[in-house]
Amino acid sequence: MTPTERPRVEGDREQEILDATLEVLADVGYDRLTMDAVATKAKASKATLYRRWTNKVSLVIEALQHSKGPVHAPDTGSLRGDLQQVFCGVGGLSDPKSVATFASVLTAISRDAAFAEALRREVIGPKIAVSRQLWERARDRGEIRPDADLDLLEPALAGIILHRVFVMGEVPDLDIITRVIDQIILPAATREPATIQTTQKED
Repeated sequence: MTPTERPRVEGDREQEILDATLEVLADVGYDRLTMDAVATKAKASKATLYRRWTNKVSLVIEALQHSKGPVHAPDTGSLRGDLQQVFCGVGGLSDPKSVATFASVLTAISRDAAFAEALRREVIGPKIAVSRQLWERARDRGEIRPDADLDLLEPALAGIILHRVFVMGEVPDLDIITRVIDQIILPAATREPATIQTTQKED
């Protein structure tokens, strides 16, 4: 083993530490989470944590990755069904635990640049890639307009639901997510955009 290599904490013990990390995260949020607190919750020494994770950024990011499991794109045969599978299942926007976990890291995104970068790359990035795949597949099937702006449409559903959660204080469920899909997302993706007419003043 070279001096730069770190011995792994493996198997059940690793998962126990990651689970403890999520528990501390839910209790106090990312800003107040410390390696000491996680070590205490996991009944491990702080040295054990540092043998595997260099800092709390790497620890929390891995815990978040493990909490969602492998990321796969569903294929129900329709964009509507695919969006329901992604956003209404475990780890989706109707999962209270998933929403609470997101809330626990929300403030850190604007305060901790290193954490924000890692979160976007390692946790949010794979989710966006899956969602983008659903939209591209729907476009290839002819379900949506070929010129649909996927950069705008892909994050729209999550944006609307998270606004209702964090601004309006609602608890999202299958019904509200499906209504947003049916009444806002799919119409926006299938109908021609409104033409903005300008009138010129005559001299």
